[in-house]
Amino acid sequence: MADGNDVFDVIVIGAGPVGETVAGRAVRGGLTAAVVEERLAGGECAYYACIPSKALLRPVDLAAEVSRMPGLELRGPIDAAAVLARRDETVSHLDDGGQVSWIENVPATFVRGRGRLAGPLLAEVTTPDGGTRTLRARHAVVIATGSDPAVPDVPGLREARPWTNREATSVQQVPKRLVVIGAGPVACEMSQALHALGAQETTMLVRGDRLLARTEPFAGELLAKSFQQSGIDVRFGRSPVRVERPIPGGPVTVHIDDGTRIEADEILVGTGRRAAVGDIGLETVGLQAHGPIEVDASMRATSVPDGWLYAVGDVNGRNLLTHMGKYQARVCGDVIAARAKGLPDDLPALRDTADDRGAPQVIFTDPQVCVVGRTESQARADGFAVRAVEYDMGAVAGAFLQADGYTGRAKAVVDEDRRVLLGVTFAGPAVVDLLHGATVAVTAEVPLDRLWHAVPAFPTVSEIWLYLLEECGL
Repeated sequence: MADGNDVFDVIVIGAGPVGETVAGRAVRGGLTAAVVEERLAGGECAYYACIPSKALLRPVDLAAEVSRMPGLELRGPIDAAAVLARRDETVSHLDDGGQVSWIENVPATFVRGRGRLAGPLLAEVTTPDGGTRTLRARHAVVIATGSDPAVPDVPGLREARPWTNREATSVQQVPKRLVVIGAGPVACEMSQALHALGAQETTMLVRGDRLLARTEPFAGELLAKSFQQSGIDVRFGRSPVRVERPIPGGPVTVHIDDGTRIEADEILVGTGRRAAVGDIGLETVGLQAHGPIEVDASMRATSVPDGWLYAVGDVNGRNLLTHMGKYQARVCGDVIAARAKGLPDDLPALRDTADDRGAPQVIFTDPQVCVVGRTESQARADGFAVRAVEYDMGAVAGAFLQADGYTGRAKAVVDEDRRVLLGVTFAGPAVVDLLHGATVAVTAEVPLDRLWHAVPAFPTVSEIWLYLLEECGL
């Protein structure tokens, strides 16, 4: 059993942005907390996903912006070495000392090691020196272990040691020839970034008929056109059937289902993620050893007696986005603190909030793709009386001023019965700053008649809102 120094109100397994936020909110609520992490404090997002990928994409974005503005000219290609050096700075050269200090200043206790459940309110930590440390929680244990890249079951693929987001974002030498499997955000972002930084022969194998299949169709169409114009070979309706890499680190050969084959220096897999629940002791508390972990609106695991186990972020499968995991973490930490004190936890107010109707997402490609809420097809499938309107963003005065030949599109999905927005999509250059306004409108369910009085400034691209609302009949 744990000794007196290893007893805390809350134990958090996983020190990514989600786990850190849970601990911070619990401590703010007057509780003590321990945070357990085997790898780097700060998590996947800080070192191998959101932060480094955007550091790699930002120069690509700026170069594209310059190319669309008459009177400006790029002098030579992007300096890949300088971009990689700045990427290294953004991830603190894979040193998590700053993040550990942040956790300790919460203040929470940071425990380095592999954490796993060992029974109700118990966590067992295997420390770097091979020892074992047992932690006991008075009120709650929170699983915040995130997700791992999913690798398709293609013969020879695993043996070829493919890249995932982790290798792609931490690349030190950009390969000249790259094959990418997938069409989601990771596949699209990393294809464009690595192609611009030196992967001259980049080939995407897309099983379906479009990129970004979970967004509105026009978003993937605009992105595919941009990719093809830049020289990325996008092959729709194609899948790998076998992969060969006879020499570790040598060339890789990808056999495709149309009988052709591609030889490349590296192969990147961007086909989704799965909850990271391997060997974290779920079976010790009566759960099956696979994810995601089902939770209620307060992030409490629904199948564990006595309500002491919580699961937050990717591991619960609700929204695999860092900002949504942090949103869940704020809810979870506050609820744990309230319940520990016997206070009302406002569960009714937690239902039908951002996880259900207002999760925003940005794909930081050129063009950028920004989405919040439901697409038209999702809204119809959910039974809403839908009206969908679209508008050419290039027809807005602010867009013409921003770039020569500005190409973009916007779409709003309206619940005709309640006259509120169910979802909004923007696809075009530099549209990311339009997203939060859409997120507020969708999440707060601002009536269209009221939203019409939120006047965008002239001449900005945000005037797209006027045209969308006019298409809605206002």
